[in-house]
Amino acid sequence: MPTRVHEFSWPDRVVVGTIGLPGARTFYLQVRAGTQIVSIALEKQQSAQLAEKIDEILDQLITIEGNPFSVPTGTPIELVDNDELEAVQEQFRAGAMSLGWDPTTAQIVIEAHPITDLDADDNDESLDGDDANESEMMLVRMPVGTARAFAKRTREVVGAGRPTCPLCGNPIDADGHICTFPEI
Repeated sequence: MPTRVHEFSWPDRVVVGTIGLPGARTFYLQVRAGTQIVSIALEKQQSAQLAEKIDEILDQLITIEGNPFSVPTGTPIELVDNDELEAVQEQFRAGAMSLGWDPTTAQIVIEAHPITDLDADDNDESLDGDDANESEMMLVRMPVGTARAFAKRTREVVGAGRPTCPLCGNPIDADGHICTFPEI
């Protein structure tokens, strides 16, 4: 089965947002180009890692003598996007993701593949022919300013969840918290 690729080379919008209340939120990577909108579900940790790694790549590029890619050190104000997600229809839940840099277009590249049965089972058995073929993937290319704004918003969305217990590091629920901090 051929893979359906949801490809966005110069998206109008690329954001991480959530649906639901803290503690029960679903994270989405949503990309729009014109009238095409694709939303894929992510784990909170995937969202946080994506923002962190994008900033790392951009920060490394700044150190190149002369900064030939004009990488901004901060988020360009005109690229700040605090709007809610648009109509969400989950395309798939992300499993494996990759992040890269394309120097020919000066863009950050994100690839997201659906979670597979092997990801869920986490076993090392050999693949049969049908499982080896994924049905779709998302490929997003975004310029450096958009990537910087994406990372900033994503960190804010991730940080807007439940507060963290200073003792055990677990999230504090609205209805209370039983600290599991080990006694010394």
